[in-house]
Amino acid sequence: MTSLRLINWDLRPTANATAHRTKDFFSNKLILRRGQSAQISIGLSRSLSSGDSLTFISEIGPSPSESQNTRNVMPLSQSGSRTAWSATSSSTGSTLTVAINIPANTIVGHYTMRLEMKSGGRSFTQSLGEFYVLFNAWASDDEVFMTNEAERVEYVLNETGLVFIGNWNNQSSRQWDYGQFEDGILDITLAILDKSLNAGRNQLEDLSQRNSAMYICRVLSAMDNGIVIGNWSGNYSNGVSPSRWNGSVPILRSWSQNGPVAYGQCWVFAGVLCTVLRCLGIPTRVITNFESAHDTDVNLFVDRYFDQNGNPTGDTTDSIWNFHVWNESFCIRSDLGSMYNGWQIVDATPQEPSQGEYRLGPCALKAIKEGDVDLLYDTPFVFTEVNGDSVDWLVYNNGTKKKVSTNSRSIGRFISTKAIGAFRRVDVTNDYKYSEGTAKEREIFEKAQRKLSGPALRVASRSAASGRMAAFASNAAVSERMEAPAPKPDYVGSFSLKEQTQVGEDLAVTITLKNTGPQPKVIKVDITATAIIYTRAPVKEIQREEQSLSLQPNEEKKIQFTITYSQYSSAITSDNMILLVAVCEDDKGGNLIIDTVAVLKNPPLLIKISSNPIQNKPLKVTIIFSNPIGEVVTDSILAIEGSGLLKNLISFPQTHVMAGEKLFNLIRLPVSTLKPNQRSITELEIIPYRPGRRCLLVNFSSNAFSDVKAFSDFTVAPA
Repeated sequence: MTSLRLINWDLRPTANATAHRTKDFFSNKLILRRGQSAQISIGLSRSLSSGDSLTFISEIGPSPSESQNTRNVMPLSQSGSRTAWSATSSSTGSTLTVAINIPANTIVGHYTMRLEMKSGGRSFTQSLGEFYVLFNAWASDDEVFMTNEAERVEYVLNETGLVFIGNWNNQSSRQWDYGQFEDGILDITLAILDKSLNAGRNQLEDLSQRNSAMYICRVLSAMDNGIVIGNWSGNYSNGVSPSRWNGSVPILRSWSQNGPVAYGQCWVFAGVLCTVLRCLGIPTRVITNFESAHDTDVNLFVDRYFDQNGNPTGDTTDSIWNFHVWNESFCIRSDLGSMYNGWQIVDATPQEPSQGEYRLGPCALKAIKEGDVDLLYDTPFVFTEVNGDSVDWLVYNNGTKKKVSTNSRSIGRFISTKAIGAFRRVDVTNDYKYSEGTAKEREIFEKAQRKLSGPALRVASRSAASGRMAAFASNAAVSERMEAPAPKPDYVGSFSLKEQTQVGEDLAVTITLKNTGPQPKVIKVDITATAIIYTRAPVKEIQREEQSLSLQPNEEKKIQFTITYSQYSSAITSDNMILLVAVCEDDKGGNLIIDTVAVLKNPPLLIKISSNPIQNKPLKVTIIFSNPIGEVVTDSILAIEGSGLLKNLISFPQTHVMAGEKLFNLIRLPVSTLKPNQRSITELEIIPYRPGRRCLLVNFSSNAFSDVKAFSDFTVAPA
């Protein structure tokens, strides 16, 4: 009998990509999802006989071994396995169709495969190439399995997100281009894992745990370790302002080529983390928490200290951010029990160390709602972010401090995420906590307090469950926090602002004070306006004034003042935020601190698409901006990007008219200026290279306006 030879083989990347829902990857490589089989073709010199054998071997990482599940040996057989790697073929003759089964607990990553042939006492080995294995939200045995198809499409396959920003009473949003299927992003994602701190400590142990979505989420949540550099100073002169980014792809490619990327803030960390997790197949979404607490001493209370003029003092590192953005990833929690399966909170923004590293999660969403703050990972910190109590203190000039108020309802508002299949907001606050003001919410808060001060904490601390919980164990302020809240004065106050004030306009502010007591009173009001970043960290004082007014019983009066554009224009950051604080003291010593944040709106930026978009056909795009202020605008720059539309981020100086420039022939033109009320029109052609739903994102910046954004989403028809 003639010797058996391998004539040809075909890994069928196109057919397998369709079957494994990986056809969106802009790659000709074989990309598979675990928990199902892949079909490959083998062409032999003749049919198999009784003395022949074929064995397929897949390997991942250095020094692969069967004991570490990094080497899988699959003799060709007639019957396979659903729970183990196997190779089966029911066909006969010299051409075989082989089904390679990939079990649902497989390590995800980059594999090689080879074929060992034995015939007539001789053996031969042939490399068949490489392939990738990802998590599979469509496979019921996979720990990331989701039952709802619309959710799987949104949280694994969708490439464009909506991130909510602003303030709880003035919310806005911006699009984010995840681009998880763009060329090279999968390899970059795996490189991030390979360069993680865990991999550096023990490469083989790290690789063996990459079958766990929970493990990968925790490793990747330490993204500040050399991927993106956080900066909350308001000064980004030696890098890119965090608000300028529109998507993850330029950041990941820059990291791959040049190392750590400057700079990022919470939505950047969340956007990039969402990209790499979706790229690996882990269902992930972006969450925004308005009035988000940053509790450094982990006692469920967030202290705010103000001096008599309304300026924050340095008496605490606690803070309440206007908003904070993190991720939720979907998986089971075999370590905690089935009731904690589902969404897990993962946060890559470096805030507080967890087991010695800046990372957070995965923290079970169910544990937060039920106050189970003794569970892994970082539950006390997350609980306070959404359901802590805020405490305001007044610091007098002589250094004495007075507790002014305690608020159990102000933290954790309008917790938001993108709707499935639509660019709109969905409120998920009730997933994080019971309704504010209800007995159940207070019951859960008190339960969390007991857990943080009881034996469960000491057990968790001994097992290094969370560095944050161990920190709380030595907190001397516990007894003080159990005291009754500060008494309320018998008058109330609030700020009101002109709605939708645009950058360039004056900001009209009204303070309303009402005497709710039986006696007349005189109230002294110290008002301070400060430019801040979104974490409420002060950048520059804009205005300060002092007023007094007399109020009869049940009388209400208003204080009105204006902050002009000339006053705030040189102070505000790219966040366009102004913190207003009023410190009130009546003639009987009753104190009240009221505050609000004004979020100024950027002027509109318009995008026009000329025709029906078709893959590989030129598409004309027109971008229009009008200068609304009475000053000359200089240093104008446009940045344009979009997965499937532009292979690289395009950034160029703005001109009044740039007509007909081909993208691949783009000429960098001199920076121009925009006179008051002058309109800028930019015309260019792009060539969409991937069909399907696509989003074009544009960012306009200048000396007067920081990161004005616009987007246009449309469907690109296949060629």
